[in-house]
Amino acid sequence: MNITTIRTFLAVVDSGNLNKAADRLNVTQSTVTARLDSLEAALGQTLLVRSRRGTQLTRAGFAFRPHAEALVRGWDQAQSAVGLPKGFSGLFSFACEFDLWAGAGKQWFDDARKAHTDLAFEAWPAALDEIKSWLASGLTDAALTTEPVAGPQLKSRDYLRERIVQVATVPRRVMDWDPRYIYVDLGSEFRRQHAEVWSNDRTASVSYAASRWALDHLLLEGGSAYLPKSVCKHHLERRELHLVEGSPEFSRALSLVWRERTDGAFPWLSADH
Repeated sequence: MNITTIRTFLAVVDSGNLNKAADRLNVTQSTVTARLDSLEAALGQTLLVRSRRGTQLTRAGFAFRPHAEALVRGWDQAQSAVGLPKGFSGLFSFACEFDLWAGAGKQWFDDARKAHTDLAFEAWPAALDEIKSWLASGLTDAALTTEPVAGPQLKSRDYLRERIVQVATVPRRVMDWDPRYIYVDLGSEFRRQHAEVWSNDRTASVSYAASRWALDHLLLEGGSAYLPKSVCKHHLERRELHLVEGSPEFSRALSLVWRERTDGAFPWLSADH
């Protein structure tokens, strides 16, 4: 028994006639008959009463019909999930750390889509440890991360060094301590730079592990925070946020990581696009 025989059974049920089912499936009537015989033999039951006037479901056929429809529907959904979208030469799977998507991640993804219109693209957000697992298993082709990911059959390159600036909701110069300062954890490199410049004897009343959440907080409640320049660029242009004058800038290196096996299919990963 296979999905073709089940589709044939449903075509006969829908049309009520072997000839009409054969026309719909673009096969001969003898092929339809052979498929029905094979299906009934596999189930050990007669599903259809066939005559010159047409076909009728038996009790077994009536019971089997909803299961046949579910099988065909499930198979179609499975093909859609794992198959290549029509009109494309390949599928590229991209993973990105949660905090990188709003800035550099989306920019890289959009640039790649514009440069490679023959490919279908999918993007998945994840934490760094999860991305490492996806790369190792082949679940994703490439990823943008806040630190290099080393491992067997993995390659990486520096993508860019992202500027991190202190912004505030009111124009002002740098001060020793802003009581409404929000601390945003932007990774190990940022934590080291921040600790070297700012004393640890003051604790921010609010901390976030995602720059987008911190940005929403600033716009709603006011205050100041360090954010990636790419994340707050539009708000700076609209003067909803302001660069804090005299405040030191930081940066973090972003890495593009991919599986060696993808080099043949996506050679552009090794170079800027």
